[in-house]
Amino acid sequence: MPSSRAYGPQRHHVEETFRAPIGYAFRWCTSYSPRDPAIEKDDYVRRILARAPGRVVYQDFGRAGRGWFLNQQSVHLDPPAHWHAESVGTYRRWSIDYRLRTLPDGSTRFTFDGVRRATPLAETVPTRAEVRANLRELWDRFGRALEEDYRRSRRRR
Repeated sequence: MPSSRAYGPQRHHVEETFRAPIGYAFRWCTSYSPRDPAIEKDDYVRRILARAPGRVVYQDFGRAGRGWFLNQQSVHLDPPAHWHAESVGTYRRWSIDYRLRTLPDGSTRFTFDGVRRATPLAETVPTRAEVRANLRELWDRFGRALEEDYRRSRRRR
């Protein structure tokens, strides 16, 4: 079993630039859908439990290591440029602030500031560098998908 020190908080910061206006980026990032795992190129199942103005609650369920995982995320929306998520799961907990800022060229700067904590059920605790690399890859993939969807929406007009 990993040492108790391994379960301490890990702070993570990621920044991306999306070539899309802030309103589009906010709607895209906070649309939460059962189709999201495909964007991540993952095979977990997402269920939307509640959707109301200013709030979304969803669960992700899938295989992990030798077993299964379940994460529930409660998201509080503060349009047009901020949302906060609290995630509680089998192997980890997150507290995340997401922020958007319009850049002079009309694109949008995305910022992810999160604190990750492993739970005692975690078989292994990824290093800070491993989590950071995973987050960078994930948000690069999300950014490409967001920009592709934005370009497609502009062509339809």
